[in-house]
Amino acid sequence: QVHLVESGGGLVQAGGSLRLSCVASGTIFSINDMAWYRQAPGKQRVLVATITSGGTTNYADSVKGRFTISRDDAKNTVYLQMNSLKPEDTAVYYCNLRTNMGYVYWGQGTQVTVSS
Repeated sequence: QVHLVESGGGLVQAGGSLRLSCVASGTIFSINDMAWYRQAPGKQRVLVATITSGGTTNYADSVKGRFTISRDDAKNTVYLQMNSLKPEDTAVYYCNLRTNMGYVYWGQGTQVTVSS
């Protein structure tokens, strides 16, 4: 059973930084593509950033140049470094794992709140 646990969320002032972490268990982490999504109150969950098993990254336009996704396969962990945070970045952030067989798993989410 795949299990994802996020951490690192919190309250930060605009312009500040946070680093989210997501630890995976129950799978061979290195062969999976990983992603971060977010969901603001009253809105749909949207893709923030992805990283393939080979390390290729992709970002939503709204976070390009400010957020960085990375992975440490030795620690079964994916990170999201968030800099220059804005109030509109406020959301619950979810870790996502997609296996090479196409199965998708989600973490429980971590709240990020950016005050103006």
